[in-house]
Amino acid sequence: MVNDEINNLIATKFDEVVALRRRFHEFPEISGKEFITQQTIMKDLQKMGLEPQPIADTGVIVNIRGNRPGKTVAIRADMDALPIHDECGHSYQSQLQGVCHACGHDGHMAIALGVARVLQQLKNDFAGEVRLLFQPSEEAAPGGAGDLIEAGALAGVDYIIGAHLWQPLQTGTIGIARGKMLAAVNKFTIKILGKGGHGSLPHQTVDPILVATQLALALHTIVSRNIDPLEAAVLSLGMIKAGDAFNIIPDTAVIEGTVRCFEQGVMDSIFQRIDDLAKGICAAYGASYQLERRQGPSALKNTPEVVSFIQAAGREVLGQENVIEVQPVMISDDYALYLHKVAGAYFFVGCGNKEKGIIYPHHHPKFDIDETGLKYGVEIMTRAALKLLA
Repeated sequence: MVNDEINNLIATKFDEVVALRRRFHEFPEISGKEFITQQTIMKDLQKMGLEPQPIADTGVIVNIRGNRPGKTVAIRADMDALPIHDECGHSYQSQLQGVCHACGHDGHMAIALGVARVLQQLKNDFAGEVRLLFQPSEEAAPGGAGDLIEAGALAGVDYIIGAHLWQPLQTGTIGIARGKMLAAVNKFTIKILGKGGHGSLPHQTVDPILVATQLALALHTIVSRNIDPLEAAVLSLGMIKAGDAFNIIPDTAVIEGTVRCFEQGVMDSIFQRIDDLAKGICAAYGASYQLERRQGPSALKNTPEVVSFIQAAGREVLGQENVIEVQPVMISDDYALYLHKVAGAYFFVGCGNKEKGIIYPHHHPKFDIDETGLKYGVEIMTRAALKLLA
């Protein structure tokens, strides 16, 4: 009976969920600036008769209580947009120049508000409570998860579940991994200190551009020659910057990049090799260097028990064949911090659709989602939460 009611409620509320997603997409806000987004969420929850509270400056927290005491399940939705110009080409295209929900967080908030609509109607049918966490600043290191945790968002929580709309998966599927799901990420900056001079007199200089290019090549040997092939790891350089004029050898060059892997020991080994190579190559050319390491989200590792509940909910909605065990992905998410505190899991909700032109990857100016995926996200989240409460 409850299952039929879930289906009916989602069907009647789906247009509202889509409208919310489009509103968030049209008026995106970057990390730490989600003021209008926060107010939109608060007002929507208040209309349902709920009592949301602000948290971590621009976040929102709200409890949906059942008819008797029981467990507490948290659901997290991230809120922030990216500093990217929107080229989706639809009526709901971003109204703010250079800011865009190019990662799907607009859909995550809409899904959570859809879950709120369903559970508020079903509150007499379950014990315990579901706590919705609308988290700011997922895209900006160190992320907003730590701020929510510090503010007490996980107090009394037994389980937490989260999802990400995922363009590589076809709409009508979900993907999840037992254990390792997303990688840890650390950023590094290497500043090479040389000696500048005139381009016609290179022998009087210590050319930091030459040193940077040699180091860049060497850094790409670390994973292939120093890390066990059975350990997943990737080192990528995103920036090499030096000089301002074609005929002047500059004093400095800067290399920036990221390292991604799943084990702390592997991460530390890679950074030791980065330091070794920088030290050796700079010494060989007469330069010096400064290495800065900034830690981002840790590896996200799902709790197998919670994975089973999400898979069961997915099978009820989509069928066995559309619940996919995916390989770990080298992206990162500060949702991992929640899993250091409580049992939980994170899964992908398919939102790609070639027939609808939904083919552009996350963080692309033309990124969009197949909004049918919102329906599946709401239903699977709702069913999984109720299973965990029971």
